[in-house]
Amino acid sequence: MKSLSVLGSTGSIGTQTLDVCRKLGYSIVALAAGSNIELLEQQAREFMPKLVAVYDEKAAKRLSIALFDTGITVLGGEEGVLKASQIECDIVLNAVTGIAGLRPTIAAIEAGNDIALANKETLVAGGKRVMDYAEEHGVKIIPVDSEHSAIFQCLQAKGDYSRIKKLILTASGGPFFGKTADELVNVTAADALNHPTWNMGRKVTIDSATMANKGLEVIEAAHLFGVSQNNIDVVIHRESIVHSLVEFTDNSILAQLGVPDMRTPIQYAITNPDRCESAVPSLDLAKVCTLHFYPQDNEAFPSTNIARYALSLGKTATAAFNAADEVAVAAFLDGKIGFTDIPKIVEKTVDMPLPGGTSFEEVFETDKEARKFAAALIK
Repeated sequence: MKSLSVLGSTGSIGTQTLDVCRKLGYSIVALAAGSNIELLEQQAREFMPKLVAVYDEKAAKRLSIALFDTGITVLGGEEGVLKASQIECDIVLNAVTGIAGLRPTIAAIEAGNDIALANKETLVAGGKRVMDYAEEHGVKIIPVDSEHSAIFQCLQAKGDYSRIKKLILTASGGPFFGKTADELVNVTAADALNHPTWNMGRKVTIDSATMANKGLEVIEAAHLFGVSQNNIDVVIHRESIVHSLVEFTDNSILAQLGVPDMRTPIQYAITNPDRCESAVPSLDLAKVCTLHFYPQDNEAFPSTNIARYALSLGKTATAAFNAADEVAVAAFLDGKIGFTDIPKIVEKTVDMPLPGGTSFEEVFETDKEARKFAAALIK
């Protein structure tokens, strides 16, 4: 029996996490969400946590009234979410969307809580400072992303990080695989949201379409596993059966395979190193028959290379990349810019003047200034 605090419980990863906990019989001691109090109330009444936090303070007041009969403590604002990340538990699963997920990660580390990390921005913006901070506090950061979970599992099987030759991240290629740069100019948000394999939130789905998502994952992998970006490759794998691979110094390659279902990496992040029965279907290789791999088209989809460029700049450039991408994707979804404008805005923002250091304060300052810079470019 394990106890969890689930941050971002009403989102795609959060709801699937609760599915996993429901099957395993795990205890939920805290829930946190942005503003969807209707679903959050249902979750709270089912799992009866000690604490529920709502980022939207007005929504928190309404939820407090709705849950009055339960005796559950309801808190509002960022402070409430931080309390949920610091509550005594075995694991904090951080599925908060965007840069808002970085402070709860820091708070969980300071409380000594191990973290199952589904918030990309924690490592993209916070970088090596987050990993060092976790090590200082004796806290484990366990990846939830399917690609990083796959690498994590392969490396656990090998047990020796010093023998890594290359990490190979797989990408589905999104809905626009095979299209040229010219063909992408007039694609719509509806086209971009039509992912062929995965069921994800809107921001992640657009990032998958631009391949920015893979750029974010390259940055994450470099920090999670202490590997130079020069030793991280990306290949397109349309079936999404091989979730990533690790090549070792003897040229042997280990891969993790499974049906494309986020409940698998979520469950392993919670249960590792143990493995439990899962509600996810078994992979039938005879039915799959063939697996295909293709090189990444960096001309039509430049976002991954822009992320690599930001990583090479050091300082807080990856925080600028992340902030600009969030602003540009939101503008695309609102119909303010075209699909191919997204990487252009991100690239220009990455080249803005940056603070000299990498402290958490400078990360948050970069995030704020990069959002202003990207918004001005959109105007």
